[in-house]
Formats: sequence, structure tokens, C-alpha cells
Amino acid sequence: MPKAPKNAPPSQPAAQAGLAVTSDDVRAAAAAIAGSVMVTECDQSRTLSEICGCQLWLKFENLQFTSTFKERGALNRLLALSPEQRQRGVIAMSAGNHAQGVAYHANRLGIPATIVMPVGTPMVKIENTRRHGAEIIISGATLEEAADFAREHGKAKNLTMIHPYDDPHVIAGQGTIALEMLKAAPQLDTLVIPIGGGGLISGMAIAAKSIKPELQVVGVQAQLYPSMYNAIKDAQLPMRGDTLAEGIAVKSPGRITTDIIRHLVDDIVLVTEDQIERAVAMLIAIEKTVVEGAGAAGLAAVLAAPERFAGRKVGLVLTGGNIDTRLIASVLTRELAREGRLTQIAIDIVDRPGQLAAVSALLADAGANIIEVSHQRTFSDLPAKGTLLEVVIETRDRAHLEDVMKRLGEAGYVAWLPGRR
Repeated sequence: MPKAPKNAPPSQPAAQAGLAVTSDDVRAAAAAIAGSVMVTECDQSRTLSEICGCQLWLKFENLQFTSTFKERGALNRLLALSPEQRQRGVIAMSAGNHAQGVAYHANRLGIPATIVMPVGTPMVKIENTRRHGAEIIISGATLEEAADFAREHGKAKNLTMIHPYDDPHVIAGQGTIALEMLKAAPQLDTLVIPIGGGGLISGMAIAAKSIKPELQVVGVQAQLYPSMYNAIKDAQLPMRGDTLAEGIAVKSPGRITTDIIRHLVDDIVLVTEDQIERAVAMLIAIEKTVVEGAGAAGLAAVLAAPERFAGRKVGLVLTGGNIDTRLIASVLTRELAREGRLTQIAIDIVDRPGQLAAVSALLADAGANIIEVSHQRTFSDLPAKGTLLEVVIETRDRAHLEDVMKRLGEAGYVAWLPGRR
């Protein structure tokens, strides 16, 4: 047997003893999927680093062929199938990204694939999965209900289940991202990783800590779905509602992944919907890259607590880019509103000719651009001779907006921001 190279990391550190996946499994997965999955760029973002007060590296998994890291684990699991299993076919349940990974590589390998997706899965993910040749079944209000259906359907049809996260081969496949990141940026001392069912962070923690045991691994969950947070911290936070990060909206974390996270992950933090939206918008505006809500969760966590990561060398995984274009438009517009660059103003004016022109001239003189105008004479509590004028204006920033409001007041208009009067 050949000797291990000098200074090589141990094949199974003591902290990983007894876990279902080892660093050797991750390295074997890297060899298995090599040439079939892209080694994506891992680059430092100078602008985001300045904004966040730390050195930030971004791993662009949203640029994979299926726009998601999920194809790593899916391919590694498919390659482990026996010839008989390949012939019978596979089944998977997914809110979209795992579905695309399984469908694409199953089609490439000539393996029949059935994908069960919950009701409410973004249409872009459904159509992308269908294009890869898989049979699509829409069933279940949640990922858990879709999983129940997939298990029963798969059992009836004698199909092999390809679980999205609670499978050693899948976990090992996802862990290959950490190997690539630490090769590209060996100075990293912190990884901030989104958590849904836990497959990604489990694999990455195993791989990263086998190379740098002192490296910190921080998980991120959407505040609306803190399932792993509850499991690890023995909390009872509720899970409910629609989240922009539907890719990590998992109510039941994996058994295997929970055990690994309990042993190797240093902390788990929660991020709000506003914080996720801001991160998506910033990645588009600054990095010119489209990332879905789950993929932006890591940046959201750093933006939410810059003091925690100050001065550190932080690696983020942009896990996917499968987001509906309509949703992108909504996120960007809402971010403009939060920044004070796009605002609706209500103005009480006298109902007589020339008033709209006067207001328009004042706004133009103040440097505000009018986007929309609406008169309301009937459904308001103003006097009969009054009119409610509603305008949507574009301003440079919040300070500019405040100046516009001040000018309206000085001109004798009663103006307010709806909902803040």
C-alpha cells in the first residue's frame, strides 16, 4: 500500500469517528463526478467584502449546468446504483433543484427518472426538470407530503429513492464543494452555508474540517423554517408561511445530517425574509449574478451580523440560481422601496384644474421622477371638494425622498407615505 503524502490530512479525524460519511467518502465522490460536474469559480468579492467588513469569497454553484449544486450529490448517488436498479429507474422528491440534478444526470446515464414535486414549486423549476426528460408528478402541499407520496409510489413501481439530503452518497457529493473552495482559497477560516435538510452543510463540514479542523462552519436557515435550528438547539420555534428561500424550507431535517451537524457545525443562525431579499438584490446589483433565495441565505447572514464575521475570511456558497423572473422583478422593486428610491406618496389636493400640473412641476424641480399617477375622488375620507392624489416617484436615496417631502410641505401640501400617516 502506498504511503500517504507528507502533511496529508487524516482520512477520518477523531471528531468524525462514527459518522455515516467520512472525508474519504467525499474524496471518492470528487473522483467519481470529475468531468461531469463543473468546478465552479470561487472568487473574492472586493465590493461585498468592503460592505460586510470581512474578506468574502463566493462559490458560484448557481452557474452549474442545472443552476444548482444539487447535481453533485445526485450524480454521486446515481453512479452507486446497481445495473438492476438503473434498469428499473429512480424516484426523487424535490422542490426543484434536487429534481433537476437527478433528472439531468439520470437522462445522461440512460436511467428512467420520476420526480415528485410539491404544489407551489416555482414553475421555472418544474419546466427545467421536465426538459431533462423526467416524468413529473405534482403532489403534496409540503416537501414532507411529497416525500410520503414518492416513497409509496416508488415502492409500488420498484423504483430506487434518491433522497435529496439524508443519504451518505448525496452528502458526500455535496461535500466536494468544500474541497474545491479550500483548494481555491486555502486561507478561508469560516464557511457560511444554507441549511434545508442538511445535506450540503454536512458534506462540506466533513470535508472542510478534515483539511482545517479549526475552520468555523456556520449554518443558515430561513426564520420561517428553523427545523435544524430547533433540532440542534432544542428550541420550539414555529414553522410556517411562504419563504423566498423555498429551497431550504424543510420541516423535517435528516437523521444522518442532524447527527453530522451536531458533531461538526459550530452554530446555526436564522435570517428574515427582508434580509434574504436584500441579499438577492445585492448579488444581482453588485456581482451581476442571479441567485435564488436559498442561495443568498449565506450573504444574508453576514449582512445581518457583520460584527460576528468582522475581519474573518469567509466563504459563501451561492447554491442555486433557479428563481422565477417575476419574483426577481418583485424583489428588486421592493429593494428600491426599502432604499427610499421608489416610493408611493399620497397628497391632499383641491379638486380644480391645474393642481396636478403644479404638483408635477414641484416634483420635477425637486429632482424626483414620476412613475405612476392616480386620482381618488370617491374612496377617501377627504372633503367633497378635495382629491387624493397618489404618485409613485423615483428618488436617489432616502435623504432625497425626505427633501421632496419637505418641499411638498413648504408648498402647503398635506403629503404622507401611505401606512405611515
